[in-house]
Amino acid sequence: MGIRLRQEPQLENPTLIASWPGIGNIGIIAVDTLRGILEAEEFGEIEPWEFFYPKRVLIRKGVLEYLEFPSSKFYFKRLGGKEIIFFIGEEQPTEGGRMYAEGEKAYRMADLVLDVAEKFKCHRVYTSGAAVALIHHTAKPRVWAVPNSRGLVAEIRRYGNTVLMSDIEGRGGHGNITGLNGLLLGVAKKRGFEAICLMGEIPVYLQGLPLSYPKASKSVLEVLSRSLGVEVDLDTLDELDQKVQQRIEEFYQQIPLEIRGQLDRLKHVAYTQPAEPGPITEEEEKKIVEDVEKFFKKRGEGG
Repeated sequence: MGIRLRQEPQLENPTLIASWPGIGNIGIIAVDTLRGILEAEEFGEIEPWEFFYPKRVLIRKGVLEYLEFPSSKFYFKRLGGKEIIFFIGEEQPTEGGRMYAEGEKAYRMADLVLDVAEKFKCHRVYTSGAAVALIHHTAKPRVWAVPNSRGLVAEIRRYGNTVLMSDIEGRGGHGNITGLNGLLLGVAKKRGFEAICLMGEIPVYLQGLPLSYPKASKSVLEVLSRSLGVEVDLDTLDELDQKVQQRIEEFYQQIPLEIRGQLDRLKHVAYTQPAEPGPITEEEEKKIVEDVEKFFKKRGEGG
């Protein structure tokens, strides 16, 4: 059990891009959209038996026919002198009722993904996820970047619409990336791969909704495609974003007017520089977050 390869493509110095579902499915939408646009070819998978319980059991005429598990697949694409391996995990393996992967299963899966990176001599690894931020849903999300090597900092500072997580004001140079999208970054460092995690911003008041957030996925994909030197058409994400924005607006109007008034002030916050102060003070930020949390708690208690 472990990795099953249907073929072994001849690749030289490829880049690995990996993602799993997370808040707003920001990372996985960005990565899977790029995979689809480039028409990458499937060539292998991580076998599911030790990680997942079946999603579905098909019984036909009284006999079990097959078990359906979440998929964890590898794809590859050659683009002139560039070569890319994609890993798309349909679900994160969890333990003990947790939302995101932790523990032995998570480390095992991260290692298996990097075993493939090592086998094909990948020179860099990208992961992607979400960054919960105090922004408005009408604003263009920034991309927060976390490298696993100091040597990548100068490169990241040249990316457009991107900020190092350590430069975000009020974080004291610290941060946290939940689940496998963050764990893979650390395991890659331990195994000698340079890696970068790109996280699209999602408004704090949307993080608990069962909605994707393609607006942030687009920001991530813009940065990722520039870094890779690949031109992509993002019209499909624009169309998806328009549909989601309609649902977000419907939800937004349900937020009490007092809280919504505070959130509306976020429309005027400009992020030209990571540490540049906006019209929202630190105390006001704290109050907005507290009010939003109270609203969601009350909404949850009411069903």
